[in-house]
Amino acid sequence: MDLQKIATAVLTDREALQDFIDVLRDYVPGIERDVTRLRSTPTDREVIGKLFRALHNVKGDAGLCKVDVAVAIVHPIETLLARIRSDALPFSEQLAELILLAIDRLELAVARLSSGDRLDNLQLVPLIEGLEQLALAAPAKVEESAVAVIETVTGFRPLVGAARARNNQPATTGNGDRSQLAADLLFFHGLAGQFEARSPLFKGRTQRILRLALQTNQVAGDRIDPQQLEAAVCLHDVGMMFLPESVWLKDGKMSPAEKQLLQTHPASAAGLLSRMAGWSGAAEMVLQHHETPAGDGYPAGLKAAEIAPGAKVLAIVDAFEAVMLKHGHRSRNRSLLRAIAEINACDKQFAPEWIEPFNQVIRRNLGPQ
Repeated sequence: MDLQKIATAVLTDREALQDFIDVLRDYVPGIERDVTRLRSTPTDREVIGKLFRALHNVKGDAGLCKVDVAVAIVHPIETLLARIRSDALPFSEQLAELILLAIDRLELAVARLSSGDRLDNLQLVPLIEGLEQLALAAPAKVEESAVAVIETVTGFRPLVGAARARNNQPATTGNGDRSQLAADLLFFHGLAGQFEARSPLFKGRTQRILRLALQTNQVAGDRIDPQQLEAAVCLHDVGMMFLPESVWLKDGKMSPAEKQLLQTHPASAAGLLSRMAGWSGAAEMVLQHHETPAGDGYPAGLKAAEIAPGAKVLAIVDAFEAVMLKHGHRSRNRSLLRAIAEINACDKQFAPEWIEPFNQVIRRNLGPQ
């Protein structure tokens, strides 16, 4: 396979390329969702199998559409996942970072092919060469090799620590790390501000939800890393901005197709967080904030014990804000009383272990301001 030729490819069949772009657009949210879940539960064979099948299908469609660059990127990842499925390799934070990087570069590559732009500066040759070498690497060399590929392609060494991330612990091991996380949080608040700007009704929404979430966590003994929770609050609905406003700002009843589209929004923001070192805890919270203890939520239908604590808190405070908005025509205290009544009545929708800490926080706010 001539990698240089692939990396400097030009568009020859626009219709076939568009067919592949449409297919890729359908698969990417699920791929990102599965990678995010594996960061928390790296031995989940069902999710590993789903991820393998999705990438296998992407490769197959790329072959049919003659998008060689996609085949070259996805094939070695498929080989890696086959080794993970057979227990020859463990799934790790480094592999998660690399898979997301590869999918991101694939999306950029096909978008540039479609627009007639060159692929030269995407670093596709070192990416593909690195993936091919990694697919055949000895298990003891995989972690180190994955980090090297990421650094070669992006120019940055990933700041990852699998055990720390899976336990939602703060990724602040030094002053440099803390500075980066602080910068990230400013970026997240900026994105939240852009989301709020889409409707006058959303003004101040992020700060209201954040205050409730952090106070609820504090009452419960700070069981959740506050930085991860803050990031999740900022980004939990940012994925809405990738959807038509006619869907997520709709007043009336949604059609089944519109509901299905709306349910993709957690994966979009979770995918962004997954691409950034140190935020896998927040990514998990964002991905799961519409899951319910009864198992009838989305996107994965998780049940009580499977849902991250931060996602449970986020679900409560997000719903509370929505109910307050719905009853905004009432006096403040009447709106608070109605909202807390509705939250407490939904015992199957929200985690009972977080309802009482939340209630304590709300009781503090019932007095005049």
